[in-house]
Amino acid sequence: MAMEDVTQNVPAIDHGAWVPGERVTRPSLGDGPLARLRLAVKDLIDIAGAVTGGGNPDWAASHGPALHDAPAVHALREAGASIVGKTVTDELAFSLEGENAHHGTPRNPRAPGRLPGGSSSGSAVAVAAGLADIALGTDTGGSVRVPASFCGVFGFRPTHGVVSLNGVLPFAPSFDTIGWFARDAVLLERVGHVLLPPAAPVNITRLLLARDVFALADGDSAERLRTIAHDLGADEEIDVFDDGPSAWLAAYATLQGAEIRARLGDWIATRRPRFGPSIAPRFEGLAAITVGDIARWLPWRQQQAQRLRALLADGVVLVLPTTPGPALLKSASAEERSDFYTRALAINALAGHAGLPQITLPVATTDDGAPIGLSLIGAPGRDAALLDFATALGPIGGQTIPT
Repeated sequence: MAMEDVTQNVPAIDHGAWVPGERVTRPSLGDGPLARLRLAVKDLIDIAGAVTGGGNPDWAASHGPALHDAPAVHALREAGASIVGKTVTDELAFSLEGENAHHGTPRNPRAPGRLPGGSSSGSAVAVAAGLADIALGTDTGGSVRVPASFCGVFGFRPTHGVVSLNGVLPFAPSFDTIGWFARDAVLLERVGHVLLPPAAPVNITRLLLARDVFALADGDSAERLRTIAHDLGADEEIDVFDDGPSAWLAAYATLQGAEIRARLGDWIATRRPRFGPSIAPRFEGLAAITVGDIARWLPWRQQQAQRLRALLADGVVLVLPTTPGPALLKSASAEERSDFYTRALAINALAGHAGLPQITLPVATTDDGAPIGLSLIGAPGRDAALLDFATALGPIGGQTIPT
């Protein structure tokens, strides 16, 4: 079967979304439900014949080309998608801002004076800018959800473990997932039909507004999203941060950090890579995590995961802001970035600790047009229900959600 020229009709302005150097493109392998769609792939995910650089030149230099596509990439190509580029990622995925000291910071097409969000920054920007129809990212502590919200596109983090992580640079495997972006809800769901295992249909029966999560959001953003949540039917409010958000953040930082150290520590010690100034301290800080810290937070995580899963049984869904507010300004101070990081990681730790599916919907903007995302979290395996819910939305929050 003749394959299409995947370089045709690619916009010349790339917004810094692509990894510098020769563009990695691959044709589709079939003519399925994603035929003629352009696919972008985060530079943590293998494409056969290309080096998975992880956003760091020393990682790229110490690894050869991938022998095979990651299973998720192969599945999308078999379904008809053509790869139009590998996208910029924060170094080894250790950030939520979307900056890369080596490759540059992708430009947020929806809010040019603001950051794109990370670590799947290039993938979100590629979709938001119309450079790709769909894009793959990875999500550990919010790395699909945050850039989707910042760039005003749909983003999806599936139930942990349902999409293969083979061919993905390991970071913190008990939190890591492959996720994806799309410009509209229908495309997001079509990708889900390809990547997710078959599941019996389940209806969403009850929407619960996560009151204490909304309390972490900026006042104006929280007010706008709360109104939309009520329009969706989230009239009942509950608190979900048992022990408070600080405990969720501490548990996440400890357990994620211990896994990062276990997966990447030997390579860092041997290679002594060059990290950007904001990333290097994060890797250096992993040495402070003790066996006692891990022993404290592991059972806590298991208990909280069980509690959340029980809460979300029988079609119940949590409604919450995806991030504390719109994208950070590029000029944001160190204090502003730290405050954002603390609140955003606590918010996104809910799905992360419990391995839950979460969808991010581009439902609102600030007065100056910066996107704000609203999220829905469901029980494990309820991925299809969340995707179905998104495709059924009509006008909401004063705008029409693309379907």
